[in-house]
Amino acid sequence: MDEQHRYLQIALVVGIAFILVYPLMKVWPSGWSWQPGQYEYEQMIVGVYATLGVFLLWASRKPEVHLSLIWFTVWSSFVHGLIMAVHAVIDPAERGHLFGDVPALILVAIVLGFLASREVAPVHE
Repeated sequence: MDEQHRYLQIALVVGIAFILVYPLMKVWPSGWSWQPGQYEYEQMIVGVYATLGVFLLWASRKPEVHLSLIWFTVWSSFVHGLIMAVHAVIDPAERGHLFGDVPALILVAIVLGFLASREVAPVHE
């Protein structure tokens, strides 16, 4: 196993952060929760991210087998972060997101994208 592969395995432990989205929304609402708070929105976003977090942890054991999940995480995090950044700039009440979930998502996208860029999926014949 090469060094980059090992770093990718470690980086996929970011799944724990996705699982912890709900506590982050409660502890630092200006950086992680959109206002006005909507219980239904929180349930949906927490459900999606907690599920993704569990699968990222699972993928950390054999990243090369889960490249589609990793690339989904890269691109969905980038797009989600970009959309949130635009809205945080437009709405002054949401500027805290520029220091919370927006950079977190962009960082996840950059790190996983860089580390997964050289992974090769096994060929199944």
